[in-house]
Amino acid sequence: MKKTILAAAAVVVALSAAACGSDDSGDSSASGGGTTHVDFGYIADFNGASLLAVADKQGLWKKHGLDAKVSVFTNGPLQIQALGTGDLDFGYIGPGAMWLPASGKAKVIALNTLGNADRVIAQAGITSLEGLKGKTIGVPEGTSGDMILTLALKKAGLTKDDVKIVPMDASTIVSAFTSKQIDAAGFWYPAISTIKKTVPDLVELAKNEDFADTVSFPTAFVGGNDVVANEKDKTEKVIGVLRDAIQYRSEHLDETVAATAEMLKLPADQVKADAANSKVLSLADLDGYSKDGTIEKWLSGMGDYFVGAGKLPSAVDPKTYYTGDLFTGAAQ
Repeated sequence: MKKTILAAAAVVVALSAAACGSDDSGDSSASGGGTTHVDFGYIADFNGASLLAVADKQGLWKKHGLDAKVSVFTNGPLQIQALGTGDLDFGYIGPGAMWLPASGKAKVIALNTLGNADRVIAQAGITSLEGLKGKTIGVPEGTSGDMILTLALKKAGLTKDDVKIVPMDASTIVSAFTSKQIDAAGFWYPAISTIKKTVPDLVELAKNEDFADTVSFPTAFVGGNDVVANEKDKTEKVIGVLRDAIQYRSEHLDETVAATAEMLKLPADQVKADAANSKVLSLADLDGYSKDGTIEKWLSGMGDYFVGAGKLPSAVDPKTYYTGDLFTGAAQ
């Protein structure tokens, strides 16, 4: 089954890979030369890629004895699948996919940022959430785009039964919205910026901040259950890389934007605009929030949303899937 998901993703979502000092062997076991090989997934935006860009630029993989191969995906659920089959060791997910580790599909090994990039967008002429009734709406299912759409419809007194939902991957939403095949979408920046180049008069009907009183939108790094349970040394090394990169990013944001732009082959101004849609957290923030229960509160709040949305049958204790003890323990 090795590489099954990666091979499929290469066809379906135009998966590409970028090696960071990797031998590209695909062997996830310890490699020669005293280093350990790790397969790491990410999404090609600031939240998903910035720590990996820092790790590469600052030599953090080598510092912690790792040889990393990183592969780009279009969403978190595909990475969770790849973790389950052993195609990936670790990956990155947005808030919309957090119900998957809560369902026991993976472990959250580190929180990343608080996202504010999600929007419900509509074609010109649709001026309110109530105006979505009966409209055709594209959404990548199981993602933060799905999450913001569900929250927005509920706020307007609507459900998904009141609209026509069309599940789409991210690239299809861009083309479908710009060609006006769909009336609206649950989607996110920076991809919305691409749509705006063709549809400058699109309307933003809802954003993450509209729901700040009830739910936060943390992004996170996840590990395969077997890897976290059985490969302690690899897991601790990866957490060490993430902690160093988190510290660097919070202290050198401009340099992090530049490194991310170079990794993603995007203009720095575009990546900077994308970064503005996220709240970057420092290492002190994350250590403190892990210890004082803030992160568990965030995850519990998301769990309540996922129960209401039918993604989870009942509330799940974040302690069962967030390994905060490993994250803070790496500071010793």
